[in-house]
Amino acid sequence: MKALVLCGGAGTRLRPITHTSAKQLVPVANKPVLFYGLEAIADAGVRETGIVVGDTEREIRAAVGDGSAFGLDVTYLHQDAPRGLAHAVVIARDFLGDDDFVMYLGDNFIVGGISGVVDDFRRERPDARILLTHVSEPTAFGIAELDADNRVVGLEEKPQEPKSDLALVGVYLFTPGVHEAVRSIEPSRRGELEITDALQWLLDRGFDVRSTTISGYWKDTGNVTDMLEVNRSVLETVAPRVDGSVDEASEIIGRVRIEDGAKVFASRIVGPAVIGAGTVIAHSYIGPFTSIAEDCRIEESEIEYSIVLHRASIVGMRRIEVSLIGHNVEVTPAPRTPSVHRLVLGDHSKVQIPT
Repeated sequence: MKALVLCGGAGTRLRPITHTSAKQLVPVANKPVLFYGLEAIADAGVRETGIVVGDTEREIRAAVGDGSAFGLDVTYLHQDAPRGLAHAVVIARDFLGDDDFVMYLGDNFIVGGISGVVDDFRRERPDARILLTHVSEPTAFGIAELDADNRVVGLEEKPQEPKSDLALVGVYLFTPGVHEAVRSIEPSRRGELEITDALQWLLDRGFDVRSTTISGYWKDTGNVTDMLEVNRSVLETVAPRVDGSVDEASEIIGRVRIEDGAKVFASRIVGPAVIGAGTVIAHSYIGPFTSIAEDCRIEESEIEYSIVLHRASIVGMRRIEVSLIGHNVEVTPAPRTPSVHRLVLGDHSKVQIPT
């Protein structure tokens, strides 16, 4: 069995962060989202892994390498543009051969991994198996319709009038029969080859498509709100550990991990929280559910329920909450006089300024 991990896409919902960084590499608890998926694939006993990459190929290659750090043997497959999940299967045809495979969306996060569903698929070997979960906004997802016996009878991508609230989670398992399906479908109204259309093609021709409804935690980390929520979920599992230095004037409360080389001076950190290697926290408050990456500087500031990426500097800020702060960002107070705001913002930024 092989794995196909999708790391194409522009990550428009995470802009401006993704103007300069792959969305799959945005960290959760100081580890890229993609790494959690690769670890789950390895834990499921799958080794040969194809990673579909696009414009951010260089970054993904630099972060993942040959896959040996995860116990994987990685092959990179270039996709010239985001043309749909089914198109990723099309371009991976030679790599996949006639093997069964699990397709994993690189920006998805599933607590508990995929070992159980992979074992079930290997044992039962239907033509396809999909993972489903109940969602509050089904128009934003691929949606499955089940009959009274919980058999899959229909699928539709982002329907205007959903027939259920069961969304497809970003993990799919296939036998080689799916290759005929992805070659047979036409682009959708979005101009993409939809995996839901390929699954429907299989259903219409009597193939065995089964589903598993998961009750565990799942998130598509495609926007800031979901990214912060996943960060919160992972931080709740953090084991407290202090490998860096903390002076006597500081207070560490709860599950806080302070990495090697980090320094904390006259500050209060309330967990769950993670402080990255080489980061300096001075005269500051770090609140719960906050991840501070490597080589950051937080001084005379308060920050809570946020993600701060590496080499960012936050100095003299009274309070920051519910924020995603990018690499090498500098955050400082504006001069009191004249009373103006000076902004350098990337495309698609969102800013809230009190008036």
